[in-house]
Amino acid sequence: MTSAGSVPAGLSTLSFARPVPAPRPVAVSATPQDAEIDLARTALVIVDMQNDFLHPDGWFPQLGVDAAPLLAIVPRLKALAAAVRAAGLPVIFVNWGVRADRAELSAPLLAKAGASGRRPVYGDPSASGRGRILVEGDWGAATIDALAPERGDLVVHKHRLSGFHDNEFDSILRNRGIDTLLFSGVNIDRCVFSTLCDASFRGYGCLLVEDACATVSPAYVSDAIVFLVRQLYGVTLASDALIAALEAQPQ
Repeated sequence: MTSAGSVPAGLSTLSFARPVPAPRPVAVSATPQDAEIDLARTALVIVDMQNDFLHPDGWFPQLGVDAAPLLAIVPRLKALAAAVRAAGLPVIFVNWGVRADRAELSAPLLAKAGASGRRPVYGDPSASGRGRILVEGDWGAATIDALAPERGDLVVHKHRLSGFHDNEFDSILRNRGIDTLLFSGVNIDRCVFSTLCDASFRGYGCLLVEDACATVSPAYVSDAIVFLVRQLYGVTLASDALIAALEAQPQ
């Protein structure tokens, strides 16, 4: 028997020390100024590249949304993700994935997304028969095949525009010592920007990979987001510049 609060014989020391990876600073060409990032503390975030937004049978295309502008970034994203993995950085997919019972979604949110009942919304049966719209575990919430997560990638599900709201994303990043994020995906003016703003509010360094983002909104909307990121939240950069910086580093 051991007394309350005592340590049983034979137990090893409980260590609260955490490994600190060696810094891997790299300069990248960016706007409005060049930036330096630590590859040991940086991750690529890919937002909402999902079947329900991009596949012809998905929710958005079935509503008549032209997904071509969103699909146009897929080759760039593939090249960027490959370079990031080769450099040893995490790739994190942040996807819509709601509960099947929609218990976490408020009535006003559902009403807005469903145009007050005039169109199907999160959790409703897909018009194409592909399960339920953006329900975690169903086809619509999965990343498109062309960008399917690879071994070692992380997938985080969200149920709001921001990838940080009411889920484990922040804890995952902090547990891995990640404090700088490279943002990509769709839509630049919706979930990408909302997630980037929340990241900035939490103290993360934010870099928006301009040509690895897209939207179905008019061009002036993207221009406004790029302006705001440069003005308030961080920097923007091109995928080619980032890939070149990554490939120049010793593996």
